[in-house]
Amino acid sequence: MSFSRRRFLGGSAVAALTAACGGARSGARDARGPLTDRTVDEVVSRALDAAKRGGASYADVRIVRRRTEQITTREDHVVSVGFGETYGVGVRVIVDGAWGFAATPTVSGASAESAAASAVAIARAARPALKRPVALAPAPVEKGAWKTPMRIDPFEVPLAEKAQYLLDLWPIVKDVRLVKYASGAFEALAEHKIFASSEGSIVEQTQTRVWPSFSVTAVQEGQFESRAADVPPMQAGWDYVLGSRLRADARSLAEDAVEKLRAPSVTPGKTDLVLAPSNLWLTIHESVGHPTELDRALGLEANFAGTSFATTEKLGKLRYGRDNVNLYADKTTPGGLATCAWDDDGVRTQRWDLVKDGVFVGYQTTRDQAGWIGEKASRGTSYAEDHKSVAFQRMPNISLAPDPKLRSLEDIIAATDDGVLISGNGSWSIDHQRYNFQFSGQMFHAIKGGKIAGPLRDVAYQSNSLEFWNACDLIGGPSTWELHGTLWDGKGEPSQANAVSHGCPAARFRGVNVINVNARGKT
Repeated sequence: MSFSRRRFLGGSAVAALTAACGGARSGARDARGPLTDRTVDEVVSRALDAAKRGGASYADVRIVRRRTEQITTREDHVVSVGFGETYGVGVRVIVDGAWGFAATPTVSGASAESAAASAVAIARAARPALKRPVALAPAPVEKGAWKTPMRIDPFEVPLAEKAQYLLDLWPIVKDVRLVKYASGAFEALAEHKIFASSEGSIVEQTQTRVWPSFSVTAVQEGQFESRAADVPPMQAGWDYVLGSRLRADARSLAEDAVEKLRAPSVTPGKTDLVLAPSNLWLTIHESVGHPTELDRALGLEANFAGTSFATTEKLGKLRYGRDNVNLYADKTTPGGLATCAWDDDGVRTQRWDLVKDGVFVGYQTTRDQAGWIGEKASRGTSYAEDHKSVAFQRMPNISLAPDPKLRSLEDIIAATDDGVLISGNGSWSIDHQRYNFQFSGQMFHAIKGGKIAGPLRDVAYQSNSLEFWNACDLIGGPSTWELHGTLWDGKGEPSQANAVSHGCPAARFRGVNVINVNARGKT
């Protein structure tokens, strides 16, 4: 079996990717030098040939380099700097209806061939315990290259420049009365992968993600309040950081922290909530994102807060929310942390509905899951954290569609007689069926008579997933829609991290239970 990477991708795609990555294979190296076309061809060919000789009906190989960088600051000094890198080859096979997987940190034809043989042996060992043979949904052969759109590679920016960006925030806030502490951080994550399958697909992708963050703490008479920036992580380059509002908003963050310190505590009880996108995204993640993972719904995945209430007999029937609630999955959203051109099954990514006009209509699936619910094609949500991790179903970007009416946040506030406006993320908790939950935030403001009536503190809200979305009566227009997310969404055992975004407009939820969570230990 001969696999020529140049033949599959074509010279123009290879040249474009090389230019985008700043040189051959974005600087990735094995023990002998750059990851050349010849090395890739040898790794792919020998791995897939070995799998075929071992009796595999299907095989794929991934060459993955993953890099991370973290910088943290405290007031006027750097606290820590961290770097991480993994690099290697993962081989996955199907033998007699069973999956097998093995990996190696040595990127060479011989090591890939050995990993393929190990994967075949593992599949054969697993076969006696198999309850349901693996059946892959059909997928077109894919060939091409894709990369994160960006102007400045964060890994090419000098460390001192990135640290100085964070240190320059402290002088902006230090003279705000009662402000005592400030913390800054910058995280960057890059993944470069080549995927090839025995069906003929071969694709190459580079994803780069960044997250600048800043938090200010005010202290008075032993009491303290903090305010974190609402700048979200994004699939982007250093130019995103430079263009963010982190520096422009730094002083207002400090003033918010002081305002919270002096604010009265919320009065517990049912009230209307107006949630900014910077708060609502996490509630979407927990109450919609994880419940619509098919493996959780079937009880096949339970790590990190359990299974799902959205079981398969409810598909197409369950009233998830009001008629105005439309939630969709989309691995093509510009800037989305989970956005890419192909998943780790080699399936081209897409957008599809999870909740349509308030009704639960869709799951997240991979090629080996689609047939479980009678679907003929994968939704393209397979992902592995690195070369040594097995690919399985992971959350795509999941978002709440805005209302087509040009409704602003101010319009929603004006329509609210008595309520609370919440922005930013705070603490959260959800039960093992992704049903009952509690969320807090960063900033809270009372709404009285359609106007902001002043700040509050110690606010959290409680509901369950269905009551919450059925209480959503007003949704903001396109101008209020924002993309937020997390770099570190956990799932699986052994656990893996996935980066995922959630877009949403501002929205109002009627009669939600609000509680007083006192920062000094009282409730």
